Amino acid sequence: MTLYFLCFILFSIGLYGVLRKRNIVKIIMGIAIMSYSVNLFFVLLGYKFRGRAPIDAHDQGIVNMVDPIPQALVMTSIVIGLAVMALLIAISIRLYEKYGTLDITKIRRLKG
Repeated sequence: MTLYFLCFILFSIGLYGVLRKRNIVKIIMGIAIMSYSVNLFFVLLGYKFRGRAPIDAHDQGIVNMVDPIPQALVMTSIVIGLAVMALLIAISIRLYEKYGTLDITKIRRLKG
């Protein structure tokens, strides 16, 4: 239960970075932290203490196996998250080239 609470704290730190920071790079870092905390939460959902890999073998019974579905979802989420982060970084670079700043309050005032 403590690990789930730590995932919530990590998500809250990322949410704080997204909502309260004005620098685009810090906002992107907050989004990344939130993504990582959700991935960690999904992995913890499928975790079993002293569990074994979900590989069916003839000499072993199907007992105490780790659930492979959250692991597959997290693998997909990591790939999609990487693409989203690359897109966000590319957009922030273009914003810096156009406006000369990464502060979102100054970008709002420029309107250009």
